[in-house]
Amino acid sequence: MNKLNAAIIGCGAIHDLHADGIINSGIGKIAAVVDIDEEKAKQAALKYDCEYYFDYHDVLKNEDVDVIHICTPHYLHAPMAIDAMNAQKHVLVEKPLALNTEQAYKMIETSDKNDVYFGIAYQNRYNNTSLKLQEVLKSGVLGKIKGLKGIVTWHRTVPYYEESGWRGKYETEGGGVMINQAIHTLDLMQWFGGQVEAVKGHIDTRVLNGIIEVEDTADATLYFKNGAVGIFYATNCYTTNSPVEIEVHCENGTLSIMNNELILSQDGKTQCLTADRHNSPYKSYWGVSHAKLIYHFYNSIVQQLKNDYIHGKEGVEALKIIEGIHASSVTGEKIFIH
Repeated sequence: MNKLNAAIIGCGAIHDLHADGIINSGIGKIAAVVDIDEEKAKQAALKYDCEYYFDYHDVLKNEDVDVIHICTPHYLHAPMAIDAMNAQKHVLVEKPLALNTEQAYKMIETSDKNDVYFGIAYQNRYNNTSLKLQEVLKSGVLGKIKGLKGIVTWHRTVPYYEESGWRGKYETEGGGVMINQAIHTLDLMQWFGGQVEAVKGHIDTRVLNGIIEVEDTADATLYFKNGAVGIFYATNCYTTNSPVEIEVHCENGTLSIMNNELILSQDGKTQCLTADRHNSPYKSYWGVSHAKLIYHFYNSIVQQLKNDYIHGKEGVEALKIIEGIHASSVTGEKIFIH
């Protein structure tokens, strides 16, 4: 079988994770890397024995490249993805899909128009804990979902923002803790609980005032179409990166992801159903499921499967929630997003 040739645009911290996923998929190989920082591009090309470019438009002209991975700052996701899909390339975008839903819909429209595969890196859906939790919910043994909880308490420093140039600004990051750190949690909450109909929430900048213009803290109530109610809290103001907590309260029991374990609480007893073991050299909060996500994306392209990968359109739901919370914080009202 001929392997798919991939190009990675953006040679920052997370590009190695994508590169490993491509190599280990058995279906793809790295044909090129791209970065405006010439030294970064050359070093990555040397590491992965591939071509390098400084301008992403040049790699799009390479007819041998099948798949583009976009690992760049948020504000570049939409224009790069649209250009790549118009060049008949399949595209996998790191989160968030775009700065806002308007851009996201243009990306989806472009993928449909060009009939190319378009994926979003919501890799935490492939965690053992996430898959098992979803399996139990779908089995129906716990009955109807009544409520959900998502908590992210992380730590980001002043240098984290000052050294990047694009973080901390609405124009280039699209927001703060919600769109950058907690978007995976919001995605999982709506993946487990179903479509969110409305939100009411508040955002604030409590520690990084004067450093960033975006929020470092957010809280909200999520109103699901099926009648469930969710509570969400995220902050970058804590002193360390604590494990994310997600809980789904059902009629006949509660499922909780805590400390990378899935715990079932039922009839006064608890049991661990499965766990996520971090055994990679990368940041623990990135998880270990990029490889699974990339394999499913590549296998879908090769096998022409339409429902076995996370389509870019699924990246819109969390953006809708985030935009709703921002709007609610301004008006003080419940905002309907569907």
